[in-house]
Amino acid sequence: MKVIIIGGGWAGCAAALEVAKLGVEVELYERTDLLLGVGNVGGIMRNNGRFTAAEELINLGAGDFIKIMDSISIHRNIDFPGHKHAWLCDVGRAEPIIRRHLLKSGVKLFFKSRIIDVEMEKNKVKAVILPNKEAIIGDVFIETTGSTGSMPNCVKYGNGCVMCTLRCPSFGGRVSISEKAGVNDLIGERANGMKGAMSGSCEFSKEFLSRDIVYALEKDGVVVIKIPKEDIHLEKLEQKVCQQYATLEFGENIILLDTGHVKLMTSHYPIDKLRKIKGLEDVVYLDPLAGGNGNSIRYLSSAPRSNSMQVDKIENLFCGGEKSGFFVGHTEAMTTGTLAGYNAVQYLKKRPLLELSRKLVTGDIIAYANDKVKEGKLSERYTFSGADYFERMKTLGLYTTDKDEIKSTVENLNLTNVFS
Repeated sequence: MKVIIIGGGWAGCAAALEVAKLGVEVELYERTDLLLGVGNVGGIMRNNGRFTAAEELINLGAGDFIKIMDSISIHRNIDFPGHKHAWLCDVGRAEPIIRRHLLKSGVKLFFKSRIIDVEMEKNKVKAVILPNKEAIIGDVFIETTGSTGSMPNCVKYGNGCVMCTLRCPSFGGRVSISEKAGVNDLIGERANGMKGAMSGSCEFSKEFLSRDIVYALEKDGVVVIKIPKEDIHLEKLEQKVCQQYATLEFGENIILLDTGHVKLMTSHYPIDKLRKIKGLEDVVYLDPLAGGNGNSIRYLSSAPRSNSMQVDKIENLFCGGEKSGFFVGHTEAMTTGTLAGYNAVQYLKKRPLLELSRKLVTGDIIAYANDKVKEGKLSERYTFSGADYFERMKTLGLYTTDKDEIKSTVENLNLTNVFS
């Protein structure tokens, strides 16, 4: 039995690790030379409801990556506008550690291996195809290709290719495997009806900042600087993927976070205006390179699926991460990817597929996002860390930072270590 995973972001890595844990041969194909995808410029963990979700994953037996990110945290229990008890991680250190962990676990990794097509047999995927026409045959497939790009989409729905961490010009653009298999993908929208949404942050190096700002960042993890009134443009907030960062405070202030590099919590900001701010006179964008004018465009390709992460109409295709819905964040990707990996093995062994209980935030967000899509809600985003879904967590009493309470909830559902 062999599971083939297409895409090496957080969801693909989580799916691969879960399959390997369950003793099944697994191969992961990634089109670039790095794992983690857009996760290479993240680094915010355990903020707001992500704390609850992270502890659930640990108790479910899927906490490997949570513990790795905890181990490389720079700041713990940091508050910044709209967010409590965030852990800021040195995300630049994550990829090599995750790569070694997967290899040690028995996952076979294939880099610079862009999957461009599928070979079907009735309603099942028989093989996926590389550019050289080589067919990769498997028994079950998991698509975690994300929903960003490729370049023509970033031109059509954004300000062009900004050369983000996904590097489509060098490695080729994303290809939707579900669409190649004959399934119509779901396309996210903004409030104004425009397709997709802009990624929510930019990065630059500490060496470009004044010593005072670097000192404050390394001491407190966060720096908030007022934007000059003439440079405030609140309409930009509507374009963002991460609606938890689309509040007035993020429109009126420059908010910097220390994640190894400096994370600027805005989708883009004109560099000439950024350099007007004291302490930022020498800044240069690291990612995206054109962060002065735009960012990558996401949510252009999610697959319709069940709450067990099985793609509609395709018997042996599962999905995770942004490919499985309009989710935002590392923890969310780990959640959907792990469940996809678990159910891929369940499918192979002809066992019932698992749907996580809605008494868990990890189960509720998967089902809730599906409910909303079926209602035709294509402009909402789902994250444990803020916006509407975090409010839902609080309303339903799902949000807690009490580790014993979270552990007890998982135990009472007979799901302790289900994923291990």
